[in-house]
Amino acid sequence: MNDSDDTPGGAVPSGAEFVAAEASPEFANLWKTLRRFVFPMTAFFLIWYAIYALLGAFAHDFMGKPVWGNINVGLILGLLQFVTTFAITALYIRFASDKLDPAAEVVRKNFADGVYLDGAAK
Repeated sequence: MNDSDDTPGGAVPSGAEFVAAEASPEFANLWKTLRRFVFPMTAFFLIWYAIYALLGAFAHDFMGKPVWGNINVGLILGLLQFVTTFAITALYIRFASDKLDPAAEVVRKNFADGVYLDGAAK
């Protein structure tokens, strides 16, 4: 474990400090912000994937329908799974930069300022 210069005296924060940080309104805001993105996006992707898998299992005629040459609906939907994955990743990167990083910086700064020392907010 590396010592951090961001905390008082360069010491590694104690367990009590982490518990105090977790109980802070700043951390609660960070966690709420993260969940507001991650849970709906995860649900969206799992539903999209389940639809694709169910179509593959039960809608053979639809999935095998030619669109252009040897390319069929199933192949297009399968490739869209990759596109969706990259799109979600890009959205998450933007979301993290705009929303999560500033909120995490507040928590990090509180550690650096010793706000959570001895497990209690000053």
